[in-house]
Amino acid sequence: MSLTNHVKYIKFMCARYSTLPLNQILQGDCRDILPDLPDRSVDLIFADPPYNLQLQQDLYRPDRSRVEAVNDAWDQFSSFSEYDEFSQAWLKECRRVLKDDGALWVIGTYHNIFRIGTILQDLGFWILNDVIWIKTNPMPNFRGVRFTNAHETLIWAVKSRDANYIFNHHAMKALNDDLQMRSDWYIPICSGPERIRINGKKIHSTQKPEALLYRIILATTRPGDVILDPFFGTGTTGAVAQRLGRNWIGIEQELQYIQAARERIARVNPAPADALSLPVRSRKSRLPFGTLVEHHLIKPGQILYFDRNPDIRAMVLSNGHLSVDGWSGSIHMAAEKICGRPTNGWERWYFLDEHGNFQPVAVLKQKFLSGISKEDDLKENL
Repeated sequence: MSLTNHVKYIKFMCARYSTLPLNQILQGDCRDILPDLPDRSVDLIFADPPYNLQLQQDLYRPDRSRVEAVNDAWDQFSSFSEYDEFSQAWLKECRRVLKDDGALWVIGTYHNIFRIGTILQDLGFWILNDVIWIKTNPMPNFRGVRFTNAHETLIWAVKSRDANYIFNHHAMKALNDDLQMRSDWYIPICSGPERIRINGKKIHSTQKPEALLYRIILATTRPGDVILDPFFGTGTTGAVAQRLGRNWIGIEQELQYIQAARERIARVNPAPADALSLPVRSRKSRLPFGTLVEHHLIKPGQILYFDRNPDIRAMVLSNGHLSVDGWSGSIHMAAEKICGRPTNGWERWYFLDEHGNFQPVAVLKQKFLSGISKEDDLKENL
């Protein structure tokens, strides 16, 4: 299939069916493809954009051998303003396709991460953390004119300050020998068998280690979630997502990267489902659904719809449970009964608003939570 026909096919899928091309790599510029993905459709975005390194000359080791640096055409920009326009374009579309309670991770170096941070805030994103990836085996500064660049910076952000984002705190603590995980992550750069090479030459100059993506995905998603990577490269995000039982969507321009990514991901088998089922904590998740009934945001007898399906409905009971075909339970238990696996009922049940449009009950949750004092909200974010 030609690139033109491939793009047309993706546009057709997204526009005609309002569905996502799950577990597929879409070839093209993410600025062209992102606009055709549905609004509020992905749970997590991991972006490893061009760094705009501004290299002016080749790099050589003391023995005069040439260093395989980042000198690819996709990292070339004529000015900071051109790079900023590029960044604003893809970040604006990422904000649109990200669910209201979803999260965005962006990685970069000192060349670009501060500019991206400014653009994120200008677009309305709320930054949760900057995480420092400390490379335990960094490339030396061969010219000896600066400190060795031994880290990269990740920004973890959500669409608003009130977003009910996922953070699997206990999973991260367990991963870290039962100590609370910090924002400095000591992880080696991608090397050895993990580094994809052809004839001894690495395919991608900035391939990320799977351990880095493992930590991000385990921390901020749950099984079955959809992860989008608009700069897919050789498929690290897809490989780790598939291993952890998540869905993924990749966007990539370079055919050689796509071919390498497909071969790589095809070799990955998902972990068993029972190994992936972990306790999930999300911000402010302890609010009972019954609280909305008590405060008249949801009324006893009101009908809710599962995943916007008018044929799968439940009635709200006065005690805050949902009644489905004579069976009753919490919004989470009712959702699990229908889909057959643990799931977050806040995101699966919908009501009809005054215009007859489906809205997730999480909207009403946020409406209630907005009444919490700003002082209490500030304390929770400190």
